[in-house]
Amino acid sequence: MNQVPEFDMRMRESAPEDAPLGIGEALRRMREARGFTLQEVSARIKYSAVQLGYLEAHEWARLPGGVPLRGLVRNYARFLDADVEAMLRLLDDEVGPTRPSPTVASLGASQTLRAADMAPKGEPAHRTWSWLLLILVLLCVAGLYAINRGWVPDEWLIFDWLKALKP
Repeated sequence: MNQVPEFDMRMRESAPEDAPLGIGEALRRMREARGFTLQEVSARIKYSAVQLGYLEAHEWARLPGGVPLRGLVRNYARFLDADVEAMLRLLDDEVGPTRPSPTVASLGASQTLRAADMAPKGEPAHRTWSWLLLILVLLCVAGLYAINRGWVPDEWLIFDWLKALKP
């Protein structure tokens, strides 16, 4: 069963009062000011109370890194009505950048991308425009046919040359 780890209260008391708060300490103080326990917060944001305790105790080695840690802090701060962006900046200051890295790798001199490499296999890029043009022509022909057959009311025909098409 998950138990909330007991943290040494002497560590919290030994920190100087004028020292800047860490992310965990700031979240803990906001949680306590709102009267929530770790278990109540855990039930609401769907992270374990153990993980929340590790976050408040700054035990980064016991928490996932990168994007999952960023999500934990974002959800916790959002639940406490804190400034989410400020909390994420605090997190980045403490543990280093946690933003997702770009997925596109840089290409070397021997590897170059051509526009043809980006097109779907077996289908030229200009084919999309030809389909659009074909659909537009078919709609015009259908409209002119409807006018010629008298299916369109006269008040819809705002141009005289369209009225001349009616029988």
